[in-house]
Amino acid sequence: MKTFFPDVAPDSSQLPAVDAIVVGASAGGVEALLKIFSPLPKDYRLPIIAVLHLPQERRSQLADVFKSRLSIPVKEADDKETLVPGTLYFASPGYHLSIEEDLSLSFSQEERVHHSRPSIDILFDSAAEVYGPRLAGVLLTGANNDGAWGLARIKEVGGLTVVQNPESAQARAMPEAGLALHTPDYLLPLHDIGQLLVELERTAC
Repeated sequence: MKTFFPDVAPDSSQLPAVDAIVVGASAGGVEALLKIFSPLPKDYRLPIIAVLHLPQERRSQLADVFKSRLSIPVKEADDKETLVPGTLYFASPGYHLSIEEDLSLSFSQEERVHHSRPSIDILFDSAAEVYGPRLAGVLLTGANNDGAWGLARIKEVGGLTVVQNPESAQARAMPEAGLALHTPDYLLPLHDIGQLLVELERTAC
């Protein structure tokens, strides 16, 4: 496991080339996601797909909140739309979000996973099937086990896996569940995860 501390930035020469990034978070996730996405420049080239657990009975304001704070384009995912490089997509409340072989997004309303819909596990597993070793998965703060199995799947197919250091997480359960299932490539505080995402874009073709 490679562990970086806040004063050490990851080197893009040591990173694999990836075509997409998937991110999962729950309790404490809004603040965590803002921290890791804030360093991304407006010409960032990788698509990022994120699941943040939210109550499904109300309309999500996530895209609006992040759009006003970030340099990259941000939108709530739409069913059947094709992924566009350099865009951050948020899963819609009440629907599982998957990535299809043709790089389109797909909604479903299957049973909840770890009491959650959208499920981080479902997004991560579908992305692993599509991108294989050219995928990076990031698991952040959260209060349940969703995402741990999905991150292990990304590792299983040769992708890059990143877990927020539980010591820096508002809710430790989710990153600790990820660590219990596999040893990630990087165990990092939020600041360094943001820098890692910047470096990953530099490896993109």
